[in-house]
Amino acid sequence: MRRLPVFLLLDTSGSMFGEPIEQVKNGVQMLVSALRQDPYALETAFLSVITFDSNATEKVPLTELTAFQVPALTAQGATSLGDALSLVADVASKQLAKTTATTKGDWKPMVFIMTDGAPTDDWKKGLGRFQQEKWGVVVGCAVNKGDATVLQQIAGDAVVRLDTSDHSAMAKFFKWVSASVSSNSKAVETAGKEVEGLDQLPPPPPEIKVVV
Repeated sequence: MRRLPVFLLLDTSGSMFGEPIEQVKNGVQMLVSALRQDPYALETAFLSVITFDSNATEKVPLTELTAFQVPALTAQGATSLGDALSLVADVASKQLAKTTATTKGDWKPMVFIMTDGAPTDDWKKGLGRFQQEKWGVVVGCAVNKGDATVLQQIAGDAVVRLDTSDHSAMAKFFKWVSASVSSNSKAVETAGKEVEGLDQLPPPPPEIKVVV
């Protein structure tokens, strides 16, 4: 089976304390619940959660949807986005099945990065490591005062912004992420072709603004 890896890189720094981190937890739960109702996603999508505060941590390794459990998330510390980029690259290098002369490897991963601030570490070093691996769609989401210009250097033109981190905005974002994963799952299952850019994903709702 060819897996469609989906990595969620979630900012758990101190500025996410309180309502924002609670809404992220709720959003991940909504995401998983929605994908479990999609037969294409159930067949192919494997989900991982990596958090970053003063350090980057693999909270959940790539896991099939039926076995996925939402991890405990707490907000504290700084914003080590560079460490998160290095970590997801290392995880992809070790855990993903490569295509060989006789077998097809996993599909190229989808990566969703959510942050409400600016990196506090050497994020360009992390970006250099990140760019050594092969990725599918990489989407950056700047929440509140999140640094969209940094995300654009990571995700290109696939950067969106949420002006607030309240329940409604976060729910809309994670619903859109689930729809994006579903559309890619269907594409690889029915057409054998991966989604390659933001323009091939479902259009985001008005609350999610594309950064240009």
